[in-house]
Amino acid sequence: MKKKFKIGDHVTWNSEAGHVSGSIIKVHTKDFNYKGYTHHATADDPQYEIKSDKTDHIAAHKGSALSLVKK
Repeated sequence: MKKKFKIGDHVTWNSEAGHVSGSIIKVHTKDFNYKGYTHHATADDPQYEIKSDKTDHIAAHKGSALSLVKK
């Protein structure tokens, strides 16, 4: 089963700079353009926009790249 997240979830992912954490600000269920690239998303395999806690940078990732941060 694929991981599903919702807006406001606090997640972490691995990047070139190490582990990053942030909050989901948008859920995409259709293909979308972001930073000059088409990101593919469906209702069964959405992509998420996440705002980094440290830098306010926005990243887009599939659920398989994310882990929920326990509160």
